[in-house]
Amino acid sequence: MPNIVIYLLSFGIEGVILYQYASTLFTPRRRTGIRLVCLCFLYFFLFAISMFHSTWLNTFMYLLANFVFLITQYRLSMPSALLHSVLLTAIMGICELTIFITPFHNMLLFIIFSKLIFFTIIYICMHFFKDRREQDQRRDHSALLLFFVPLTSILIMLTFLTLYNTGDISPVLTVSITLDAIFLLATNLLVFGMNLYNRKKNMEFTEMQLLLQKEANTAEYYQMLLSQNENQNILIHDIKKHLQSIHLLNEKGEQDKISAYIQQLMISSDLKETSRLCSNELLNTILCQYKRQCGKKRIAFHVDIRHGTIDFIADIDLTSLFGNLLDNALEAACSIPEAFIEVSTARRIHTPFIVITVINSCRKNPFSNPQGSLSTHKPDRRRHGFGIKSIRKTVSKYQGDIKMYYNDDTLTFHTIITIKIPKEER
Repeated sequence: MPNIVIYLLSFGIEGVILYQYASTLFTPRRRTGIRLVCLCFLYFFLFAISMFHSTWLNTFMYLLANFVFLITQYRLSMPSALLHSVLLTAIMGICELTIFITPFHNMLLFIIFSKLIFFTIIYICMHFFKDRREQDQRRDHSALLLFFVPLTSILIMLTFLTLYNTGDISPVLTVSITLDAIFLLATNLLVFGMNLYNRKKNMEFTEMQLLLQKEANTAEYYQMLLSQNENQNILIHDIKKHLQSIHLLNEKGEQDKISAYIQQLMISSDLKETSRLCSNELLNTILCQYKRQCGKKRIAFHVDIRHGTIDFIADIDLTSLFGNLLDNALEAACSIPEAFIEVSTARRIHTPFIVITVINSCRKNPFSNPQGSLSTHKPDRRRHGFGIKSIRKTVSKYQGDIKMYYNDDTLTFHTIITIKIPKEER
């Protein structure tokens, strides 16, 4: 019975090391829960195989289990998954062999020390491969400092083993050394697990900051367009005076000056075509921008923004909300025959709520992937999802709710947002 528990501990540690290795280097294909279930199933299977006490069988099945886990749970090609599986198997085997030839007989210390060395080497490999994969980005060499944690642990374990092999220790001290070794290994796994978690959160925070900066720049751009529209309105207001000037030049027979005057008016940026899609100036500018993009891609663009329904929303929130909604709709509707995008806002009668609805053509159900989450066609999948997060953040700010679903019959994607109108605006 004690040996069974020790074997379970051994395979559990190996599973944790594999999960950290894969999560650091590769892009997941499945959700975290599915990956953990798959990992537990494979390593419990390895535990059952180990009961046959066949070294060759155990080695082959360990390699096969790692390969199956990597190829099914991460976005890897078969050669890459096989390469990393062989590497993990080789390192694990060498670590166990190195400790096996040392003259001590405590099975638990043998397991802990060999896995600690295994973990240390794997961490070095993780850092090396991560730098190679991200060589076009700035490298984070601060992670190398964590190398001293497993290195110090190995030195402590060597001290424990030397003390244990003297044969002059009491049973109480033996138990103490064993417990210290277990806590030492747990500390290593916890430190590196927290480091992996913090790096992931920092990357998400950085991506969100970049997205917010982009939205701020977009809001500034739309404000510039608003200024241009104001200049256009001023020009239209002054058109009568321009016509009077042209009339005076015509009476004097100065045709060249008339031609130059008209040409100057024609090339003026203030005369660029504009549309009136809603009463809110900023939102009107945003919608006009997307209407032009839809026109270039031959996507029908329909708008029904009821007067006064979104005036209480701050300009930067309007930019963030409608910019991300229309970006996603435009991405989904591209290259679809007779595609369309419909945007509408309306107030629910006798309630303090407005409803924003976006319906767009979509060839494939974006929820049909194994994770059940929204899929993307963007080249860099790691940057996917921040637009939705920004939308949810804005909706939450106004005590709202968002619902998204796909209609298989009409091949359309629906986004319905309900936002509560502040008391002072009702």
